[in-house]
Amino acid sequence: MRRSTVICASLGNGIKHEARREERACGACVRLLDKLPNFVLLKTSGDFYDQKGSNMTEKKQKRRGHGEGSIYQRKDGRWVAEITLENGKRKPMYGKTRKEVADKLNQALQEQKQGTLIDAPQQTVEAHLNQWLHMKHRELKGGTFAYYTYNVECHIIPELGHVKLQKLAPEHIQRLYTELLEELSPNTVRIIHTILKAALDVAVKWKKIASNPCLSVTPPRAVKKDIHYLTLEQAKRLIEVAKHHWMIAALIPVAIATGMRRGEMLALTWEDIDFEHKTITITKSLSYDDRDGTGKKYRVETPKTATSKRTLSLPDFAVEALQAHFVVQTNKRLATATWEHPELVFTNSSGGYYWYRILTEQLRNILQEAGLPRMPFHGLRHSAATILHAMGVDYNVIKQRLGHSRIATTLDIYSHVTPSMQEEAVNKLNEHFQ
Repeated sequence: MRRSTVICASLGNGIKHEARREERACGACVRLLDKLPNFVLLKTSGDFYDQKGSNMTEKKQKRRGHGEGSIYQRKDGRWVAEITLENGKRKPMYGKTRKEVADKLNQALQEQKQGTLIDAPQQTVEAHLNQWLHMKHRELKGGTFAYYTYNVECHIIPELGHVKLQKLAPEHIQRLYTELLEELSPNTVRIIHTILKAALDVAVKWKKIASNPCLSVTPPRAVKKDIHYLTLEQAKRLIEVAKHHWMIAALIPVAIATGMRRGEMLALTWEDIDFEHKTITITKSLSYDDRDGTGKKYRVETPKTATSKRTLSLPDFAVEALQAHFVVQTNKRLATATWEHPELVFTNSSGGYYWYRILTEQLRNILQEAGLPRMPFHGLRHSAATILHAMGVDYNVIKQRLGHSRIATTLDIYSHVTPSMQEEAVNKLNEHFQ
């Protein structure tokens, strides 16, 4: 067997010994001899040199190291580590030093073993968000999808769209929220946080990223808004003024009597009204969208939640308003050759779907005419619940009429105390303590 002279670190400073494969004097030397039979280990530098004086360490490092996977050095000096993915493809990792890529490789091997290795190709945040929106296109209601799209395109993509998805860090997102709070309310920023978190949850599920950076971000605290509502006397005043405007004459009293959502009211058909039993059945909702960019479209969809499908009893003033509206609308329809939707209860002047902006403008004008404070249409829903609450109606009944899925939602929104309720409480205290 060929022998080599070695200065062996394991046997002390400068002590030479002859190493053979069958000898057990120095395991390190025997292992090295098996691959490099002619070398000298210089203790001062730790490098190996062959008999011609060439540095064997540099040559050796370009090969795959034992237990390290595939590591090599490129011609430009960068080091590369590669790991074989489940699909048979190779995933490269780059670094300036061999140790750097070896550490990356070890981490990748560990993640692969745990099933958390990211093997998806690099893409930007914008590309992933667009892909996610395309997936949500069929899942969300028209109005919800339009709202998601608006927030993604107007608030998230302008700031984060260019960032590589796998490079997206919590500080990127936290900085986005800080900037948005200069223009938007905390509640709106929380909604944006919810949308972004949902999109990144899917990125984790699809193994595009290892974890969701939104989990390490603190969204702004929610601020409870003051709700707008009418008192009983104000509601009576509004109903009286609305009688002089045929398109909205029945819509206002029905909204106050039932607390229906705007979309639910505008999707009502005459088949949903049972005049004999004085009930109204809610099974659908009207929404608007522009998914293909060709302009607004009307979509009749299922209601917001399963509990939104409901049948409500109507008070006499609402039934009378609907009966009067049916007569007026029938006369309008007979006088118009191109009445679009004879089945709809509430329509525009030509029998078409009610565009919500026109409804908002009409409500604003009628409120002004009645000398009442300005409020959105949803304020009529709040008014319905608040009036029932002030009358002492049980919360479970209010929940059912509003179509809430949880009683907690009803309690959270409508547990406020009106001035009349305060006065009633004081009167009862005076009565009992006299």
